[in-house]
Amino acid sequence: MQMWRPFFDQVRRGGVLLALSSLFALYLVLRLADAGDQSTPVRWLYNLLLVGSAFVCLKAPMRAGRERAAWRCLGATLLLWAAGDLYYTLFLVGGAVSPPTVTDWFWLASYPVLYVSIGLLVRARTVQFERSLFLDAALAALAVAAFGGAVLFGPVVDSTGGSPLTAAMNLAYPLADALLLGLVVAVLALSGWRLDRTWACILGGTAVLALADAASLYQSAIASSTATTILDAGWPLAMVLLAAAAWQPPSQLGAVRAEGGRLLVLPAVFGAISLSILVYGQFERLNTPAVVLAATSLLAVIARMAFTFREKVELLRRTRIESLTDALTSVGNRRKLMLDLDARLQSAEPAVLMLLDLDGFKAYNDTFGHPAGDALLARIADKLTGAVAREGEVYRIGGDEFCVLASVEGTRRESFAAAAAASLEEQGEGFRISAAYGVVALPEEAASVSEALRIVDGRMYDEKDGRRASAGRQSRDVLLRVLYERDSRLQGHLSGVAELVRAVGVELGLPDGELEDLALAAELHEVGKLAIPDSILRKPGALTDEEWLFVRRHPLIGERILSSAPALARVSKIVRSTHERIDGNGYPDQLAGGAIPLGARIVGTCAAFVAITSDLPYRAARTEDEAVEELRRCAGTQFDADVVEALIAVRAEHTVDAAVLAEATG
Repeated sequence: MQMWRPFFDQVRRGGVLLALSSLFALYLVLRLADAGDQSTPVRWLYNLLLVGSAFVCLKAPMRAGRERAAWRCLGATLLLWAAGDLYYTLFLVGGAVSPPTVTDWFWLASYPVLYVSIGLLVRARTVQFERSLFLDAALAALAVAAFGGAVLFGPVVDSTGGSPLTAAMNLAYPLADALLLGLVVAVLALSGWRLDRTWACILGGTAVLALADAASLYQSAIASSTATTILDAGWPLAMVLLAAAAWQPPSQLGAVRAEGGRLLVLPAVFGAISLSILVYGQFERLNTPAVVLAATSLLAVIARMAFTFREKVELLRRTRIESLTDALTSVGNRRKLMLDLDARLQSAEPAVLMLLDLDGFKAYNDTFGHPAGDALLARIADKLTGAVAREGEVYRIGGDEFCVLASVEGTRRESFAAAAAASLEEQGEGFRISAAYGVVALPEEAASVSEALRIVDGRMYDEKDGRRASAGRQSRDVLLRVLYERDSRLQGHLSGVAELVRAVGVELGLPDGELEDLALAAELHEVGKLAIPDSILRKPGALTDEEWLFVRRHPLIGERILSSAPALARVSKIVRSTHERIDGNGYPDQLAGGAIPLGARIVGTCAAFVAITSDLPYRAARTEDEAVEELRRCAGTQFDADVVEALIAVRAEHTVDAAVLAEATG
């Protein structure tokens, strides 16, 4: 049954609106056809339409929460209007009427209730207003009210006679209507000039009510005939539209913003209306309320323009600040560093530029997650800012890279840089963060921004590589000591592989940094065998299938052991692939051809050469020529052909050098 509720609600809403529309159409037909007095049954149909509209509004499905008060106020508005008309029909039709009457009090009392209901509905249906929209609403309401006052007040005032109370009552209607028209336009402004069906019905009903009332007052003031006209349908049509609003599906405008052409066009339009009224008042006599409202509207336009100008200036200021600030850490960004560094070089004042790169941050980020990594960066930026606040400014120029530009010179540079780097250190369970850094003195060591950045970047990486190499060597020494304690014969084997690997790498033209990694990988490529039982490693005969499963796991075990040391992370990737084959039949990943890292191909080939030429538990050593022949036979299937040729060239050169040395010393 729940799933059918929207359908039944739509049918009921359609039935209510159809009934109201049909009743209004019947009244309109009979009223236009009837030229008699107002005691005819048409008058009772008019009252039935008003009472029915009030009843329909009050019986509509009340929206929960803040909308309930708005709809109750609107229902009360219709009841007051209907009550005034009923009193008029029952007691005043056909007799001499001199205002104010009970009917007048009912009708006038409906206006403030209507104002309140519209205000409550605006507040309930709009989540957030921009402050400038209130100024738009005020100037629009004032301009429209001024226009209505200029049109209505003059004729009504001129025709008003009788007691002061009668005159006040006659003037109350045009004043209330002018305010209602202004409120209609103000609500349009507050809604961002966007309407849904509910607002279309409410604003349409209030506009029709104000216009019908204003037209009737104007006709009365100029002694025009008030016989049956289309204007007679204005009041019941207004009531029907207001009642229909309560039966529209709910919606919400959300956050309303003033943007685009509305920022200037609409205030200019309403300002032109007010200015036109004041100019017209210089040639024709206008009533005081219209002049005051028009002048006030112009002041609101001026205030609106000033507010818009201030908003845009503030927006430009915030945009500039945000464009120079790192969003995560709130320190300066790369763009701000470029501007400040250029200004400092232009001034030729002594300064120091420092570049810091975090060590251990990637591992921290991977272990604890990106939110924790972001929090760490923000915390580190605060600590660095506190450390250099008296002398310099901090910038974040990359993921985990920071810069400091400070007014430091002479012997204080070294201590300043060390203190700044120390402020970035953090240590906890499972992590350690430190920073490598480079420093350049300005302007003596660099005269341009690009030169300063190049120098400081190179110095930072020099220090980082030195620290990484030192940490790598320490980790290597520990692991090698464990391997040698288990099998002392490995010492000569691993050092021989490392020496040959380095020579082959030089032959292939690898840079020094890669040669260092290759040498470490060569020395540690057997570290995974620490997890393999001695009974398998030293078995003199062939291995069983189950034993081969143990052996083939050692590259993966080696990778896990090495990757636990950040300084050996690159080496661990090489070690994992040292037993892959060019034809894809190796292990553990069955990589083939160029998919195998070059370093792994070099280590695997050199390790095979050394193994062939060494004594093993299951066979005796073979000669170097036999080893070379074996490598050539397996080139292109097990080994990389280019690496094999480089190894052969290295061995040939070594043989020649050895022969020359023997001849020289012989």
